This record gives sequence, structure tokens and C-alpha cells, in this order.
Amino acid sequence: MSATFVGMPAFPDAARSALADSQLRGNLAHATSTIRGKRAQVVGEVSEWEELRLAGAAIKDNTLHHLDEHLLRLERSLTERGATVHWARDAAEACAIVAGIAQQHGVDEVVKVKSMATQEIELNEFLAEQGIAAWETDLAELIVQLGDDLPSHILVPAIHRNRAEIREIFRAKMPGAPDDLTDNPADLAAAARLHLRQKFLSARMAVSGANFAVADTGTLMVVESEGNGRMCLTLPDILVSVVGIEKVVPSWDDLDVFLQLLPRSSTGERMNPYTSTWTGVTPGDGPQEMHVVLLDNGRTRALADEVGRQALRCIRCSACLNVCPVYERTGGHAYGSVYPGPIGAILNPLLRGVGHDKQLDSLPYASSLCGACFEACPVRIDFPEVLVHLRSKVVDAHRGRAERGVRCTLRAERPVRLGRAPKPEAVAMKAASWALRDAGRLGRLERLAGAAGRLLARVLRRSAPGGRRVLGSLPGPGARWTTARDVPAPPTESFREWWQREGGRS
Repeated sequence: MSATFVGMPAFPDAARSALADSQLRGNLAHATSTIRGKRAQVVGEVSEWEELRLAGAAIKDNTLHHLDEHLLRLERSLTERGATVHWARDAAEACAIVAGIAQQHGVDEVVKVKSMATQEIELNEFLAEQGIAAWETDLAELIVQLGDDLPSHILVPAIHRNRAEIREIFRAKMPGAPDDLTDNPADLAAAARLHLRQKFLSARMAVSGANFAVADTGTLMVVESEGNGRMCLTLPDILVSVVGIEKVVPSWDDLDVFLQLLPRSSTGERMNPYTSTWTGVTPGDGPQEMHVVLLDNGRTRALADEVGRQALRCIRCSACLNVCPVYERTGGHAYGSVYPGPIGAILNPLLRGVGHDKQLDSLPYASSLCGACFEACPVRIDFPEVLVHLRSKVVDAHRGRAERGVRCTLRAERPVRLGRAPKPEAVAMKAASWALRDAGRLGRLERLAGAAGRLLARVLRRSAPGGRRVLGSLPGPGARWTTARDVPAPPTESFREWWQREGGRS
């Protein structure tokens, strides 16, 4: 089991393909700009927004520091109210638990509430292998499922599709879709409603996630916009909820903060149209058998990382995706995971580790470090800090592997060629280390650079906005850099030379 899409290339390769798709870029730009505008309007109405962000971050951090205590209290509260609690160390255990419950009751079809946790563990695929059909009931998730596609956004999984594409998917893959179906949003929604109604009324088992789990009372909560979640949570006889262990909050009082932060940051609404809570089993009302699967799947690994653990504050609002200039141009598929954008760039490596997978190692570099994600995050995850931290871990992991390879070579009876040329970045860092170790050497190199800069400036220098003098297009490997960036012209005089000339004046 894996949280990364099988066969996905590393981010740079996947991003290059996505950038060539003008339709994708247009769909993403339109959708993210619309969501950004709505969010800015409703956030601007809250004078104490920054205080709410600070409160949300503090609640999450305090909970994470005492996570073991809160989880045990949650288990106790759930059990006292008639639920069965299961603990899953990884995706394989979680999937086996859900499939086992379905098989125990002879269920071959389940309906699902939109859930990032079940996508993370690839539950649908596992159930299909066991002969159990899992039907997504969220409209966007249904579009992705019928199109044999992958989600591209946390909140709007089909954000990369436009209305014409959705109509063609429905006409080709949705049973009962009218031949004359238009791409009018109301017509598309009506066709999906008719298709799903039969599933809701016939399903004996539902699978959900949870936005929050209240330790004091054993209450689970799902917020959504369409009402499909409410149908799944009330009609079937059996309800199985797969919940990441970081979703626990100590008490109902804590929800006061998050139910102000989440809807404004996600859908740009003052409150969610549907907020469903359920606490255990009530005879004659709702599901009569309730199971809760508490999922680790790398979360304790992330919790152990003192810098990275703040990623577990995430409430899955997707605000970071909607402001990210990288995500807006590449889309979610380039990240190779159900968690795309800035949160995916930090959460995936934290959950699974770095140094063993090219795709995971590339994600911390899928950012310009502009910090827009931190400014938008309702729980103040410092994305740039975590990204830089993870980059250092990637470098350290590969450095350690290279050193082990060198040691093995030295121990071998015959010299063993590593067969791999050093990376340009590594060569540059070695050169910088050599130059900076000796002050006299550095001074000589500075004088040489100044002379070279004066020569280059005569040939390549041009003016940039603001009157800055920059080099034009560089030849060779430098051309790839200068096609998109300005390279400042080297100074004609180093600081060391200036200080020697001006230092005596006061």
C-alpha cells in the first residue's frame, strides 16, 4: 500500500508535462482565482482572524504534544457509546479491517463520503480486489472515479476538468445519463443526483472519514457542501469511519475555533452547508453498527520530527493550494499523491520518509518559498521552514548513501566505479567550500570575478526594471537559468576592496 500514485514520475518531470497542457492551466487559473476571491472576502469580515489562526495552531500543537492521552480518551468514549475501535499501523491494516467488516456482513457494495484518508490508503482499489464496489458520492469525486482519473485538489478533486469534459465523462460512463445531457451545471448535478439516489437507498454499508474527532464525547464530525455525506451517515446499517490519529481534538469547545477557520479557508463560506456529527450508536436511529479505524500510516513518524510535526495541524482546507503559484501552473497530479500543493510537498515526505524514493525527494523542492501558503494557512503551518528542513534531510540522506558507497569501494579488493558523475550542485558546493576556507584565496577570486564581470558586462549587460544592471542570456547550461531569471552583473569592486579604500574615512 502506498500514498503515492504508482508509476508517477518525479515532480520536475511531471510538472514539465503539466506546463505543456494549456487547457489544464486555464482550468486551474480560473478555479483557484475564484476560490481565492471568495476566501478573501469572507476572511476580511473577521476582525480577529489572526487571533483565530493563533488559537487554531495552539490547540493543534497542544493536542499533538499529548496525542497519546487524547487518543486513549477518544477510544474510551467511542467504546462507551457502542462503537468498535480498530487501530491501523499502516494502509494495509486499515484496508484489511474495512474489507473484513464488509465481508463479515456479506456486503459487496459500499457508498463513501469524500475522505482524504481513504484515498491515502487506496481503499477503493483494495476493496475492488476483494470484489467490493466502492461508490464515491461527492460530485467531484464521482467525476474523478467515472473518468478513471486521479484527484487533483484536496477540496475540488476535479478542478482540472471543465464542464464540457465532465459532460462527456457522464455520457460515456454514468449509467442512465441522458444522451442529450448538456454541460449546464444544474443539468450535470441533476444527472449525478439521479445516479446516486439509487446507491444511497440500496447501500447497507457506508465508509467515511472525519474532519474532527472529539475525545471527550467520542463524537465524529464531517463538514460538506452537497448533502451526500448526510445521506451516507444516516441511511446505511453499518458505518465505518477511517480517521487519521491527528484529527482528534480534546473537547467541543475547540470546535468553535475550527468551524470558523475551516469553511472560510476552504470554500469561502461563513459556515458549511452541512455539518454532521454522530456519537456512537442510537437504537432505531441511523447506523446500528459503527466502526472507527484510527489510522497511523506514518503520522507518528511525522510527529517525531520536531520541525515537521506542525504539518499535522493541517485541517485539509486547501487554502495553501489556491494561493500557490507552483500548484496553479502544474496542478495536483504532478505531486504524485492525494495530497498535492504545498501541504503535499511537506506531508508526503514526512509520512513516508526521504532518501529512498525519487518522487518523495523531489517534493520539498516543488516550491519557490514565497510564503503565500503560510499567510493563507488557517493553522499557521510554516511551510517555508518545513520545506527547507526537508531539503536538508534529502541532502543528508543522499550524502550518507554516497559516503557508504565510497566506504564500500575502499573496502573492495578491486576498485569499484560508482558509475555516476557528481551532480553540478555538489561540484558547486565543493568549489564554494574550497574558496571560502581561505581568506587570501577568496580575495584573489573576488578580484578575478570583478575583472571577468567588467568584461562580461561590456558584452552581455542590459538594463532591468529599476535601473539594475544585469547580464543577458548566458551561453551553455546558463541559458536555461537566464531565460526566466535576471542575473545581476558582477560588481566592479568587491566589498573587501571598497573597505580597504574607504575604511580609513570617518
